Amino acid sequence: MEKKREIARLFAQKYGEDGKLSSENLEWLSQIIIPIRTLKGDIVLEEGSVCKHIYYIDRGLVRQTYIKKGKLLTEHIGYEGSMIICIESLFNQSPSHLSIECLEPCWIYALPYEDIVRASHKSFELFYILNSILKESLILSQRKANTLRFSSAMERYRQTLEEYPEIIRRTPLNIVASYLQMTPETLSRVRTQYHEEQEKTGN
Repeated sequence: MEKKREIARLFAQKYGEDGKLSSENLEWLSQIIIPIRTLKGDIVLEEGSVCKHIYYIDRGLVRQTYIKKGKLLTEHIGYEGSMIICIESLFNQSPSHLSIECLEPCWIYALPYEDIVRASHKSFELFYILNSILKESLILSQRKANTLRFSSAMERYRQTLEEYPEIIRRTPLNIVASYLQMTPETLSRVRTQYHEEQEKTGN
């Protein structure tokens, strides 16, 4: 229970107005959070299931996947401190086109969406937290889409390495390639070129 309170306090600090939440709402939030412990390869949400939770990664590495023309592709990768949401399924309570797979053993905390939506109708504090979480998710999704639309393969790799180095460090290269929407061969070429440039500049 203490760990759930810790996660609730973290939500308050990160997403609450001025990083605050009343003791009553903090206790309520800690009560509804669901801890999930997984092994590498476990599926947290299957394609075709309805996303009913907002998932917070306390420990581990997770990816969202989808199938296109028989291939398993990577939509998003998250690790400690990030949220994973299948947002269309969550909003519409419709079957998800995405799956959520654990790439490492994970500790995940699930926030029931319907519970916090109902509570947010009565509490501005909880409304603010929910709105901040969803806003962050939408902005990150838009930024990723813009990167894929407008950036070269080298720019995509460099940006990911600079902003999310753990993705590059901990994720198998074939999955990184899928995430960056390039072939493994292109990723290998880009990595080599990037590191050669770094050596030349002394970085």
